Amino acid sequence: MNKIAFLLALALFFTHPFFSQDAQWNEKWQKKPGQQSSISEKIVERNYKPVSFSWKKGSASFEIGTGVQSITAERSVQNFEMNAYETTYELWYEVLTKARKLGYNFQNPGQEGSMGRRGKAPKPNLAGQSVTNISWYDAIVWCNAFSELSNLTPCYTYKGQVIRDSSDTSACDLATCNWNANGYRLPTEAEWEFASRLNKNPETGENFMNSGNTISGQLQFSTEEGPDLVAWTSDNTTRSMTVGTAGTVFQEDAPPAMGSGKPNESGIFDMSGNMMEYCWDWFADYTLQQGTVAAGPEFGSKRISRGGSWSIYTPFYYCADRYSYDPNEYYNYMGFRLAKKGEL
Repeated sequence: MNKIAFLLALALFFTHPFFSQDAQWNEKWQKKPGQQSSISEKIVERNYKPVSFSWKKGSASFEIGTGVQSITAERSVQNFEMNAYETTYELWYEVLTKARKLGYNFQNPGQEGSMGRRGKAPKPNLAGQSVTNISWYDAIVWCNAFSELSNLTPCYTYKGQVIRDSSDTSACDLATCNWNANGYRLPTEAEWEFASRLNKNPETGENFMNSGNTISGQLQFSTEEGPDLVAWTSDNTTRSMTVGTAGTVFQEDAPPAMGSGKPNESGIFDMSGNMMEYCWDWFADYTLQQGTVAAGPEFGSKRISRGGSWSIYTPFYYCADRYSYDPNEYYNYMGFRLAKKGEL
């Protein structure tokens, strides 16, 4: 009897929530948020430049897909902010290494642009390249990690638990996004297209939406501004480039600085070209928007990517062009851009 009692006590001890990873994480999150802020502020400041889209009424509407898609629809976007840069390898690596110490797991370690090393400390000349060779799963888990390291509320959960493992593809596929959380996340497809097309009349100062069949950063109906002046595509490069440098004249031995190129009217770089960018939405034909947040269908098989890239395999880089990929795919021409809930 003593032996049986001992075994029962041992079993109860090891099944106690103390040994549950979720329980440990919940305790850390609730009780020790200040101890998780070990991420370099300098790296964040250098690589995260938020651009705000906000309105007094809290939202703006536009027609998504115009000029390109056979089916278009009206979309409403709530106040949001978006990074001026695609997520750089320097920022990715900083968060990745700190997140692993907190128990996060990533299927793919990321790569320095299209031709750099995988999972290594960033070289100075490649730190400003977009992170590549990561899946959509890796991207949303990394967003959660960046949020947690920044003492913000992670957006992506499954059954109420923060998702911290990109190899748990079932949880990632069934993830829900808390749109009211203040953490980092992927943009919705509607947010992405809105930010890429928003323009301003230089004579009146009034905002308007470019047609979807323009390049982000190109003046609408301009015959002078071709893609070479606003985007890195297969027409002018055979590899990825430092973020925010499209339109910069430079020599190979003197690469341009991040942010020295031509942004779009909102101040965002590379929304056309350089890297394909993951969005939150499952792919489907546009239909009537359901609910306040235009976030696509609840289920699907492929996730949306936008913007085209430097690669010959992604030649469609107009603002309204759409791509869709299995969320487990990853290539050296695919990256992502951060978005976040905006202020009221």
